[in-house]
This record gives sequence, structure tokens and C-alpha cells, in this order.
Amino acid sequence: MRSFSQNHCIFVLLLLLTIWSSHVMSRRLLQECTSERHEKWMAQYGKVYKDATEKEKRFQIFKKNVQFIESFNAAGNKSFNLSINKFADLHNEEFKALLNGQKKVHRLETSSGKSFKYDSVTAIPATMDWRKRGAVTPIKDQGICGSCWAFATVGAIEGIHQITSGELISLSEQELVDCVIGDSNGCNGGYMEDGFNFITKKGGITSEDYYPYKGANKHCKVKKESEIVAEMKGYEEVPTNNEKALLKAVANQPVAVSIEAGESAFQFYSSGIFTGKCGTDLDHAVTIVGYGKSSDGRKYWIVKNSWGTGWGEKGYIRMERDIAAKEGLCGIAMNAAYPIA
Repeated sequence: MRSFSQNHCIFVLLLLLTIWSSHVMSRRLLQECTSERHEKWMAQYGKVYKDATEKEKRFQIFKKNVQFIESFNAAGNKSFNLSINKFADLHNEEFKALLNGQKKVHRLETSSGKSFKYDSVTAIPATMDWRKRGAVTPIKDQGICGSCWAFATVGAIEGIHQITSGELISLSEQELVDCVIGDSNGCNGGYMEDGFNFITKKGGITSEDYYPYKGANKHCKVKKESEIVAEMKGYEEVPTNNEKALLKAVANQPVAVSIEAGESAFQFYSSGIFTGKCGTDLDHAVTIVGYGKSSDGRKYWIVKNSWGTGWGEKGYIRMERDIAAKEGLCGIAMNAAYPIA
């Protein structure tokens, strides 16, 4: 007869074997579940990979991203949430290389000097949403083209054109992608300032209908005087590192800004007020179209992005406003400009 100690050891071994088997089974089920989610995600976004090797590579990235998203949301105590979106099979470095087309910021001389016409403004509404005032076109999608700088520029011009003329027109980002030359290089990245300077010298910009977006560098087809639907006299820069000045500008019109948007939490942002730990290495351009305050008193900017309606709050992100750092969250106050119609 086995001793008590022998029986005890056998029991412990059987228990450990059961736990190990259960763990292996759990991992297998999790793998199968994640694989099924990947297949459904591929179908949802029309993803097709060139071969089995590429598919497995993308699946492993997808799995890590899902784990990151679920861990982030499960941690709680956050003012914002993440979700699986069309970028879920991209490594963060790939995501940044594909979509964040704001070149390293250099501040150019403006066509309107160094003035800030809203400096003396004192009557500032507690909240502002230019979408509700009809000055913001529907969310657009830059695709796999680093043309965010063109979308931010155009978004600001669409806003001031509607405010001054009463007519909301979707303007052409492709005109800037194709026709702005120099430091900016279309889908390979550019500067909002270059876009503003080009449109100022030309006298205006054409419509999306006349010059539709292709998401790739094409040959410039617009003559200097042809098909201008929104005129522009110049632009001004908002004083650097000054959220109060930025607030004055946004209270009067949508404003184009540069931000750092490379953090994984930004990549998978889905709702709430973004308070991520981003820095000030400006790599993306967006348009601020308003501001507000949550029920718990947290102030935020309403930011229009150019990654389609499947990202964020139907294409928008609310970013925390009035933080301690003078640069603003993600450097939002470092490089901002608005057009003069």
C-alpha cells in the first residue's frame, strides 16, 4: 500500500496536470477565438493578404493589438476608451509611417505678417462647436497617404469660407497633394504652412467635385486662375505654446494644428476625452472645430481627423484642453494657424 505521502504527491501531480491541461486548453481556445475575430475583422474591412506568411504575420500583430486594447479598457479609471479599428493589423511603427504625414515642423513666414487678430478678443463663448453651425464638412479619409497636412489646411479653409459666405463647400485636398511643391511632398508628408502659402498665392482653392481625392501623388492639373470656389487672402499663426490664444482663435473659426499622434492609444482611440501620455514630436495635422467641458469639469478640444468615420467618435477626437504643459496635450498649441478669407 502506498504511503500517505506517496498518495499526496500523486494527487498534487494530477492536480498540476489538470491545471496545465486546462491552461493549454484555455490558450488554444483563446487562440481560436482571436483567430475567428481576425477573420471577421478581415471580412469587415475587406482585408486580403498576399500569402499565408503575410496573413500569419498580420494575425500576430492583430492579436497583440487586441490584447493591448482589452488590457487598457479593463484597467478602468480612464477618461477615454479604445477599440479595434481598421488599423488593428498594423504595428505602431507601420501605422505612424503610413498615416502621420506631418513633416517635422518648421514655422514659415506668414503672408500676413506676425499679427494675431484675435488678441484683443474678450467675449469667448463657454463652448463652441462649428459642426452645429454648419461650418464643417463630413469626415474624410486620407487613406494610406501621408496627406494629413492637406486635410488640416482644407478643413480650416472650409470653415472660414462658410462663416464668411454662408456656403459650405467640400474643398480639394488633392489639389494641394499634387500642386504644392518644395518642402512638402504630397503623400510623403508636408506642412500646413506650405498649403496656406500655395492657396494664398493662387488666390483660392477649387472644390472636391472639380478635383477629387485620389489618395496618391498625381500630376497637378489646376491653372492659377481656374475653378477657384473659395478665396483666401492669407493666414496667421496662433502665438506658440498658448492655449488661451488658441481658444480665442477657435472661438471665431476652425484652426489647423499639428500634434503628436503616434501613441498606440491614439491609434485605437474610440471615445471619451483623450488624456494619453503623448509627447511633442509633432507628426500629424488635424483641424480643431470647437471646444467644450464635460459634466465632471474636464475641458476638451473637438478635433476633426482624416482617418474616416470608423476611427474615434465617428472620425473626431476630444482632446484634453488647458493642461499644465504650455505646449498643450500632444503639442496641440505648438503650431497652429488659421486662414483669412
